[in-house]
Amino acid sequence: MTSAQINRQWVLASRPEGMVDPANFEWRESPLPSVSEGEFLVRNLYLSLDPAMRGWMTNARSYVPPVEIGEVMRGHCTARVIESRHPEYGVGDLVVGVFGWQDYAVSDGNGLMPVNTVPGDVPLTLPLGTLGITSLTAYFGLRDIGKPKAGETVVVSGAAGATGSVAGQIAKIHGCRVIGIAGGPEKCEWLTGELGFDGAIDYKAEKVSARLRELCPHGLDVFWDNVGGEQLEAALSNLARGARIVICGAISSYNASSPPPGPRNYMNLLARRARMEGFVVFDYLTRTDEAMAELVPWVMEGKIRHREDVRDGLENAPKALLDLFSGANTGKLIVKIAD
Repeated sequence: MTSAQINRQWVLASRPEGMVDPANFEWRESPLPSVSEGEFLVRNLYLSLDPAMRGWMTNARSYVPPVEIGEVMRGHCTARVIESRHPEYGVGDLVVGVFGWQDYAVSDGNGLMPVNTVPGDVPLTLPLGTLGITSLTAYFGLRDIGKPKAGETVVVSGAAGATGSVAGQIAKIHGCRVIGIAGGPEKCEWLTGELGFDGAIDYKAEKVSARLRELCPHGLDVFWDNVGGEQLEAALSNLARGARIVICGAISSYNASSPPPGPRNYMNLLARRARMEGFVVFDYLTRTDEAMAELVPWVMEGKIRHREDVRDGLENAPKALLDLFSGANTGKLIVKIAD
């Protein structure tokens, strides 16, 4: 069997206890899957690494079933169709879907993210990030839940990450004053420099609650939360009346060995007549065209800027995932699988 006939895969070998570990994955080489009528075979090119993957590895009730032991690790990929018995997909078509941590996958076309609104001359990584799930998450979470108004103060935790950086920039487009929370001077300088945030808080070197009071003397109107924990508590302590808290994630607790305590000061929601609401972007995918009608011009005109941290080789995916949770990346973390 030649290498071209082998499907390299990472499968889930064990459920993490605490921080995810490369030992939780097992490398396998399997024959290429066969294609039946109504299906097509794709060659994965780029794999998106996302904080949600940690939750998918846990055997707990969530918005999607957990990845089972022995199952190919779940992940969104940009891929090209290389064989098709499907009437709507031809060889050479670009598709984005949950094809997993592997070289090849078979699909019947269900659950694919529409990419017809993405310009054909952009890098193949963009449909996984700035013109894909990342920006759709920022767009719908901010617009439908955060509801920012011009002149309001928006604070973003995890602001140098893929989703947080886009959420902050969309808030700026809406005429808001934007403060980002990130780890380290380089990330904070990127926020206030290239991205145009009005301020940044280095949670590794500064006390977030004190800095929020300094930078938001009248309270914050919208808090976009990617982190949870102490940063969420700091935001709850400094809400403006009628504030909205958008729960996108809680990466600070994803690798905790036991569930963290809830925010001790959640009653500030009552005192400030505020609202805290979570959402899942998959509920909005039928409205992709609506979002792309605004996102594509913003990206092409430079109103939304981005960074990509692209790691080379499917074999390096587990190690790259660790960097995501340690904050060793800036911007969208992607693994290049093939040319």
